Amino acid sequence: MESMGEVLRSMNNPALRQRSRDLEQTLLNHPLVKELQAEHPELDESRLRLHLSRLYQYVEEDRHCKNCPGLADCPNDFQGHYSKLTVETVNGVTDLYERKTPCKLKIAQDNQDNVRKRIRSFYVDERVLNGGYDEMDIMGKDPRRASAVNKIFDYIAAVRAEGLTSRGIYLQGSFGTGKTFLMCYLLHELAISGYSGVIVYMPDFIEELKLIMMDNQKLKEMVDTMKNCDLLIFDDIGAENLNPWARDHVLGAILNYRMNRKPTFYTSNYPLDGLEKHLSITSKDGEELYKGQRLMDRIAPFVEVIPLHGENQRGRARD
Repeated sequence: MESMGEVLRSMNNPALRQRSRDLEQTLLNHPLVKELQAEHPELDESRLRLHLSRLYQYVEEDRHCKNCPGLADCPNDFQGHYSKLTVETVNGVTDLYERKTPCKLKIAQDNQDNVRKRIRSFYVDERVLNGGYDEMDIMGKDPRRASAVNKIFDYIAAVRAEGLTSRGIYLQGSFGTGKTFLMCYLLHELAISGYSGVIVYMPDFIEELKLIMMDNQKLKEMVDTMKNCDLLIFDDIGAENLNPWARDHVLGAILNYRMNRKPTFYTSNYPLDGLEKHLSITSKDGEELYKGQRLMDRIAPFVEVIPLHGENQRGRARD
């Protein structure tokens, strides 16, 4: 079907005026237009003729959608949207109205974008967060992971059914067993349900703190983000080189704020008692047992410890 604009610009030519009438008749006899008339007998043909351009757009975009080339190559005027016609009576006058409506592909993309916006990462490879997840693949990687994976699934289901509590998860296992991947999966699934989340790779986070400790604004924004997000994950805690300021004034402040409010999650190679010993030692002051115990009082009572067993998956297709 040729452009309605081209036809209207050629109205002075008798031959083209006839083509315009033919186009109009073809449009009015189109199955979609006939279906619209059948659903709304109150909409007479004279009113339809006033909206030929809308009818043309409606028919053309329906044709495009039936032969969809994909969202990136959408030929419709408003990418990812199609014209939807409604019949409404306003002030006693029945008329035809057009609304741009997102298609299924656009809705899916927007939903995925919204999920990504709910998740922030500090020093964690974005590919782990955005690579996609297959539950059968997660379960099938290593049968020894099944118990831990099922508990992650149960946690997600419980939050979806009952909402968040202040209780998180401490996922403990050896190198390369998939701790980070499982926590990213949990974050992604709960972001789909509307929860915001942050994942922090602890070794790089602590090093970065040394560089920004004098930048009060940047430090405050980072700490506030971690305090206030729905889900906070400290990834590979125990692998960082702590100093007293980072431990007591940054990590301690975050945990103190969240411990009775929102869940915090951890991945670590250490069991809880090993983490307590690690947190007791800093590069400056050596061993301070009570400092480690003070932090653990803000961790241990608020997590379920889940051991993760399995082979080292590093160097394979996915951790």
